[in-house]
Amino acid sequence: MLSRVFGFGRRSFDSLSEQEILALAISSEEDDGRIYRAYADGLAQDFPQSAKIFEEMAEEEDGHREALIELHRKRFGERIPLIRREHVRGYYQRKPDWLVRPLGIDRVRNQAADMERQAQLFYAAAAKRTSDAATRKLLGDLAAAEQGHEALAHDLERKHVPEAVKEQEGAAERRQFILTYIQPGLAGLMDGSVSTLAPIFAAAFATHDTWQTFLVGLAASIGAGISMGFTEVASDDGRLSGRGSPIKRGLTTGIMTAMGGLGHALPYLIPHFWTATAVAAVVVFFELWAIAFVQNRYMDTPFLRAAFQVVLGGALVFAAGILIGNA
Repeated sequence: MLSRVFGFGRRSFDSLSEQEILALAISSEEDDGRIYRAYADGLAQDFPQSAKIFEEMAEEEDGHREALIELHRKRFGERIPLIRREHVRGYYQRKPDWLVRPLGIDRVRNQAADMERQAQLFYAAAAKRTSDAATRKLLGDLAAAEQGHEALAHDLERKHVPEAVKEQEGAAERRQFILTYIQPGLAGLMDGSVSTLAPIFAAAFATHDTWQTFLVGLAASIGAGISMGFTEVASDDGRLSGRGSPIKRGLTTGIMTAMGGLGHALPYLIPHFWTATAVAAVVVFFELWAIAFVQNRYMDTPFLRAAFQVVLGGALVFAAGILIGNA
C-alpha cells in the first residue's frame, strides 16, 4: 500500500528505454480505448447519441495503438514488454470507470478532455527521449493528434448530438438526477424535519430536560432515517419507474431524514432549556424554508405555495408537540 502511495518500486520516466516508452504508449492507448468504450456503454441506454461520440473516440485510440504496435514490430520485434501506467513513477493515472459514475454527460466530456491533454503531454515528452527518426515522428504525430482530439470531439458532437438532441439529453439527465436524488432527498428532509417536531418538542416541554430531549431527538432522527431508507429501497427497484438505483435513493432518503431531525435535536445539547428551544425553533424555520426552496428550484412548485404548504404543516406539527408536552 505504501509503495503505491509513495511510488516505491516504480521506474522513473527518464530511466525507460525507447522500447519501454513504446510499450508504455501501447498499453496506455489500450486502456484509453477501454475507458471510452466503458463511457459509451454507460451512456448508451439514456444518451445513445452521445455514446456514439465515445465509440468513435475509442476507434481513434485503436488506430494509435495499431500504429505503435507496427512501429514496435519493425524496431524491436514481436515481444512487447509489459509496462503500464502504474509501473512508472509520476506518470498520469486514469480513474476507473466506476469512480466517475454516475456518468453525467458534462462530467464524462470533461474527463475525456483531461485524458487527451495528459496523453498529448506524454507523447511530447516521449518524443524528446528518442533518437530514432521514425519513432520520433510517430510520437510527435500522436502528440499533435491528441492535441487535436478536443476539436475532433466537438466535430463528433456536432455530428451525433445536434442542438435539439443535446437539449433532450440535458433534460433527460436533469430528470434522472431529480428522480434519483432530489425527490428521495426532499421526501427524507420533509419527513425528518416535520415528523420529528412533535416528539422532540413534546419531550422538551414535558421534561424541561435538554439532555433527555436530545436523546429523544437523536433516537427519533436515526430511527426515522433507517426506516425511511429501507422503505425507499424496498418500495421500488427503479427498473420500471426509471428512478435509478434503489441503494442510492435509499441512502439519500435515509441520510436526509436523519439530518432533518438532527437539525432541531442538536440545539438541546445546550444545557439552558429556553436557549436551546429558541435555537431549535430558528433551525426549524430555516429547515422549512430550505424545503420550500428545493421544491421551487427542482420541482417547479411556486415558491409561495411551497412555503405556505411546508410552513403550515410544520406549524401544525410544532403546535401539536407543544400542546402534548404541556398536557
